[in-house]
Amino acid sequence: MAGLVNNLLILFLVFQNICLGFRSPLSVFKRYKDTTRSLSSECLGSDRPVISLGLSDFALDIRMPGVTPKQSDTYLCMSVPLPVDDEAYVVDFKPHASMDTIHHMLLFGCNEPSSAENYWDCDEGTCKDKSNILYAWARNAPPTRLPKGVGFRVGGETGGRFFVLQVHYGDISAFRDKHKDCSGVTLHLTHQKQPLIAGMYLMMSVNTVIPPGEKVVDADIACHYKRFPMHLFAYRVHTHRLGKVVSGYRVRNGQWTLIGRQSPQLPQAFYPVEHPVDVNYDDILAARCVFSGEGRTTETRIGGTANDEMCNFYIMYYMEAKHAVSYMTCTQNANPEMFRNIPQEANIPIPVKSDMLKVTHGHHEETKGTDKSSLLQQAKKEEEEILDQDFHIEEAVEWPGLDLKLGQVSGLALDPENNLVIFHRGDHVWDENSFDSKFVYQQRGLGPIEQNTILVLNPSNAKLLHSMGKSLFYLPHGLSIDKNGNYWVTDVALHQVFKLGAHDKEPLLILGVALQPGSDRNHFCQPTDVAVDPITGSIYISDGYCNSRVIQFSPKGLYVMQWGEETSLGRARPGQFHIPHSLALIPDFSQLCVADRENGRIQCFKLGTGEFIREIKHKSFGRELFAVSYVPGGFLFAVNGMPYPGEAEPVQGFVMNFSTGEIIDTFIPLRKNFEMPHDVVASEDKTVFVGDVHARAVWKFASIEKVEHRSVKKAGIEVQEIKESETIVEARLKNTPESADHLKKQEKQHLVQQASTGVSFVLITTLLIIPVVVLLAILLFIWWKKTTVYGGKGSGGLNLGNFFASHKGYSRKGFDRLSTEGSDQEKDEDDGTDSEEECSAPPPPSAPSSS
Repeated sequence: MAGLVNNLLILFLVFQNICLGFRSPLSVFKRYKDTTRSLSSECLGSDRPVISLGLSDFALDIRMPGVTPKQSDTYLCMSVPLPVDDEAYVVDFKPHASMDTIHHMLLFGCNEPSSAENYWDCDEGTCKDKSNILYAWARNAPPTRLPKGVGFRVGGETGGRFFVLQVHYGDISAFRDKHKDCSGVTLHLTHQKQPLIAGMYLMMSVNTVIPPGEKVVDADIACHYKRFPMHLFAYRVHTHRLGKVVSGYRVRNGQWTLIGRQSPQLPQAFYPVEHPVDVNYDDILAARCVFSGEGRTTETRIGGTANDEMCNFYIMYYMEAKHAVSYMTCTQNANPEMFRNIPQEANIPIPVKSDMLKVTHGHHEETKGTDKSSLLQQAKKEEEEILDQDFHIEEAVEWPGLDLKLGQVSGLALDPENNLVIFHRGDHVWDENSFDSKFVYQQRGLGPIEQNTILVLNPSNAKLLHSMGKSLFYLPHGLSIDKNGNYWVTDVALHQVFKLGAHDKEPLLILGVALQPGSDRNHFCQPTDVAVDPITGSIYISDGYCNSRVIQFSPKGLYVMQWGEETSLGRARPGQFHIPHSLALIPDFSQLCVADRENGRIQCFKLGTGEFIREIKHKSFGRELFAVSYVPGGFLFAVNGMPYPGEAEPVQGFVMNFSTGEIIDTFIPLRKNFEMPHDVVASEDKTVFVGDVHARAVWKFASIEKVEHRSVKKAGIEVQEIKESETIVEARLKNTPESADHLKKQEKQHLVQQASTGVSFVLITTLLIIPVVVLLAILLFIWWKKTTVYGGKGSGGLNLGNFFASHKGYSRKGFDRLSTEGSDQEKDEDDGTDSEEECSAPPPPSAPSSS
């Protein structure tokens, strides 16, 4: 029996040493502290960036590392890695800042900061990947409190692994003494899973202009909500000096419910929503900022400097964890007419004491002659960084519509019910024999197309819902649908434009003279597309293949005006066209954008005047850009043409940020290939349809979330390691300084992951108790058996110390199974965890209008 006690003591010492190999979650904090950068001695509180608050909670201090801005209106950024690898939740914020020093702070979450330096100029960007805003502060705001059970999700497979702090230093007169700034925020995080996930919804005006001396100027923002229900619990308003009041509402069935209303001249905190507000699918979120241009001698636009303005309404919300979306934005006005019914309170400024008004926002007071392009870049900086671009367009390969038997597909549109409408040419084709040199149609003897040329499909399953257009058209081209569901189509052979009721056999309106090309007010020459202003009813027609103009007509079809001219030799100038091929009307920005096909660009003009606003052109467009479509929310979709011989730009679809014109994403089909994509249309949920005139096909594309680290379940850890190994190998093959840095970063992350494999107290206890119990049972059994066989005399006993000391290559029966049970158990536990993660986030249901 003494031998048994001795063996148990040895066993205890062995497992004590084993347990020392497991690191608790808190051990990573010490590693983080030991490797953190050195900070200025003036940054009180920053010498302990991670503080344990118990077994599952900790605090993370995020501070500027002792900086001294050298000029006013400077934006500086710094990053802090999440000090744990597993999923955590931010449940509280505590700001450390004063409006005497800084104008505002924004805290972002992402996976890869724009720089690895201690801090950098935010002109370089905040993050290389997506960036989700987690917190905002300005004007001595108090701490933000999240409701119990609510947290911002970070880390793990889907959450950001870095925090990036952006600080805007307005007026730097406070730094005359050359002191160093350590402004920032302290986060309270927990490992305990939160049933409700917090997110941020930003409503922001991007095109407001405040005329000098104007007493009242409204900036309105409105978007349709198209996701799972969310519950609003806090709001924050933000403008610069000219803002008087900012109000936010939920609009449901015409009823306006106040979310929050505040003066932006008061401390710009997150204020609690007084009465609970929930937002459901198809509700409208609306906001209004009221400005005054009194005292200004020049117009004021949206921007990031002292002399610019901003109109931001932030909403903190929470959703059920399985449906949670961390960040959403609204930068447009989906329904300007609805603001006629906005509650009167939204137009009444909130009184602010004079002493508060004397305290400026921290912006530099003087008007600076800054370069206009840099001002524009600065003005759009925050919008670019936080616009929701976290999606990728891919073909919906299960969609059966690709197999439809169609003629040349020339036009696509979505009706008010979001059904897909196709305009095709049946058995007619446009080829070199279709027209003579004067653009007169030469195949009238064929008669009109005998098939229905307009097909209405269910966008989900491609089922035919309705068809029309038989014996009306010779060579269909453009198609658009107005807000009342009327079809507007063009026929390049007839040189005419038609307005058709969805169920009418005869046209409601015809513009142009049949089969007669021309360039006066009453004639068209191969008109290409139509757009109808949903507010004014004005009709815009792109005309066309043999004219180079856009013509505006009244709702009744009376000529109003036109603009455009042929492209001159050399570089095409603004307002010149070489086949204005497609139109996209953007009512909330009062613009009309034209796909200038043979010039390979998009031109945008002011509605009503035709004034040129800007050009969007990219090398990847190639020589031809066929079609353009706008989606509320700030996105442009476009398709280009096949490359010319010797050119490399492929034929593909494009997704662009409307405000900046930058390409966010490109897409190509997986089934078949684009041959000549002729038209594109997209819905608010970023479902995209492309019609190809040569392939005689329509593709459906859908948006999917970009998830950087998707693990294959049942082998999640192994797949993760394989991906990292592949990245390292690729970096070595490149053999460049950049790849070397990337290699070091990957290896460092791999070491950190190994070092911080935090095993919970419960797991350690289980690993300790189960083997002890098993070994104890075996020892008792052996002791009993030997006692029985040999009359109670042991034969030397069992020396566990000698057994473990010589176990390498040991194959004695009775211990091989024991030596493998530990790893088998760990594998089973990993399998269970992976399976749980696999089904933790089901996709949202299809939109009601798409079924």
